[in-house]
Amino acid sequence: MLHPQARALLDLLEQRAVPPTHTLPVADARRFYRERRHITQPDPPAVAELRELQAEGLRGPIPLRLYRPAGSSAAQQLPVLVYYHGGGWTIGDLDTHDTLCRELSNLSGCAVVAVDYRMGPEHRFPAAVDDVLAATRWVRREAASLGVDATRLAVGGDSAGGNLAAVVAIAARDAGDLPIAFQLLIYPATDMRCVHPSHVTNGQGYLLTRDTIRYFHDHYIIDETQDLDWRASPLLREDLAGLPPALVLTAGYDPLRDEGLDYARALTEAGNRAVHVCFDRQIHGFITMGRLFDDASTALVLCAGELRRALGAR
Repeated sequence: MLHPQARALLDLLEQRAVPPTHTLPVADARRFYRERRHITQPDPPAVAELRELQAEGLRGPIPLRLYRPAGSSAAQQLPVLVYYHGGGWTIGDLDTHDTLCRELSNLSGCAVVAVDYRMGPEHRFPAAVDDVLAATRWVRREAASLGVDATRLAVGGDSAGGNLAAVVAIAARDAGDLPIAFQLLIYPATDMRCVHPSHVTNGQGYLLTRDTIRYFHDHYIIDETQDLDWRASPLLREDLAGLPPALVLTAGYDPLRDEGLDYARALTEAGNRAVHVCFDRQIHGFITMGRLFDDASTALVLCAGELRRALGAR
């Protein structure tokens, strides 16, 4: 049964005739997503430090935002989560996920570095992959100046950001130059073919729809043959052994539910430690909607606890 709080939000959107994302020009979709946070997200909590940074990318500087948790000191060398925001590789930015990154930092005791990677349609696949890899390597290289511990580095993200985190973990393993201690995958997109049953059962009526997924896909992917590239669809990578431990979080009324579950299964079958938790009554995107959904707080505590455990945060 859909959570009553999720049902209330969906009913309100229908009553107010809020246009679906896929009906909007990209600029309007980005603005709407940015503005919606004031309605759905709690007030941003204070952190000990917030710093705007830039990493060196293949096509120019990549904006970053560093968070250090409340109660920490500048002298502490903290574990760090490099975080990639959701938004279908098309919308979203540092501001849309600012509250979430603050909450994760404060609850886990870790520093968080959020990455503002390039997106479609201006920058198509694999531009986002290139940027998050470059940014993560930059964080490791600049760890001393950032006051973080490069040996306790995690990657994470929600939705499209979860996809990118999974891809970074695989690419880092393959390259052998970027040790990653943990991956936090929040309702990740793992198979761009969109063939799992939940794309049908949850494809309409639960905020993220098949039409919106196609909108995002077509703004990111140039040619559907790229769907088979593991950098777009990490579930299709044949060798998933030797990857860092993972928490895979899914939602019961999410079109991406089944591919997230299958990715957790594939990680475990390849010999990795992967914990899968499904919030059965929730919809895609719920973790950023803490002003409306009680489950958002529960999910945040779960994610932060796994980060703390994996990275040895105090």
